Amino acid sequence: MLSYVGKRLITAVPVLFGLTVIVFCIMALIPGDPALAILGSYATPENVARLNRELGLDRSLFEQYVIWLGNLLQGDFGRSYTLNRPVIDEVLERFGATLILAGAALLLCSVFGLLAGIVSAVRQFGWTDRIVTFVVLIGISTPSFWLGLLLILVFAVELQWLPASGMFAIYGGGDLPDLLSHLLLPAVTLAVVATGVIARLTRTAMLEVLRQDYIRTARAKGLSERRVIYRHAFKAALVSVIPVIGIQAGFVLGGAVYIETVFQWPGIGRMLVKAISTRDILLVQGGVLVVAASYVLFNLLADVVQHLLDPRLKT
Repeated sequence: MLSYVGKRLITAVPVLFGLTVIVFCIMALIPGDPALAILGSYATPENVARLNRELGLDRSLFEQYVIWLGNLLQGDFGRSYTLNRPVIDEVLERFGATLILAGAALLLCSVFGLLAGIVSAVRQFGWTDRIVTFVVLIGISTPSFWLGLLLILVFAVELQWLPASGMFAIYGGGDLPDLLSHLLLPAVTLAVVATGVIARLTRTAMLEVLRQDYIRTARAKGLSERRVIYRHAFKAALVSVIPVIGIQAGFVLGGAVYIETVFQWPGIGRMLVKAISTRDILLVQGGVLVVAASYVLFNLLADVVQHLLDPRLKT
């Protein structure tokens, strides 16, 4: 097992290296002079030239990348121009809030996606299957940002059951119930699409397993239907669904960028939006790189879990 994890970590190294190249090139291709955006009304030709020299923007792209990559390998993500603080400190501080949101969304989509897929497969071609399939299709087709605005309008504005934005109440609060009340709407919004994807693939995997000979044998032995479904069929189908959950983990992490903007959640998504508008290049590069690296690690974790659950992969 350790050798498998080691091999997967080694294969992740070139992927992470490719991510640094892509992130750096994308920021370099954005039109405009970062010095002009930073200086604003103070952007005289002399000040722009001086700031470009201080930031190293007067060098070639290859030199800038080599310097940036060398600093990354030493754990130095640079310093934010607009916040005047180390990029790594700001990114890690915001990333904690994003992980809370993405983790809650992943938990919701995994639980409800798996349950919906199981029920739909067991009741194939029945009314339950049709209703679940219809709801899943609507969920997958609904834009997340529009759903978020709709939930705010209904539950925060009209019914006033839940807060519309933020992570904690401005005055008072700060405890777990306060966090959960603010977390519910953005987490549900972020989880809807991923729930539909997991439900559809769980249904497909369950139907394939339920047609296997050993399932018919288990039923012939007199095992209860509940035990056949959850003890035998679901365990076998889960092996195929685990990689999908890993992919959806990356989806909800990336989707948190615009959901955080809708709900004013103080995570890395809102940070990136502000950093892009102010052309804070190092902050954008650091934030995008952390999110992309997390996506790679989530998929690595899913592969490891699948390797543990499926004895065929061990051989």
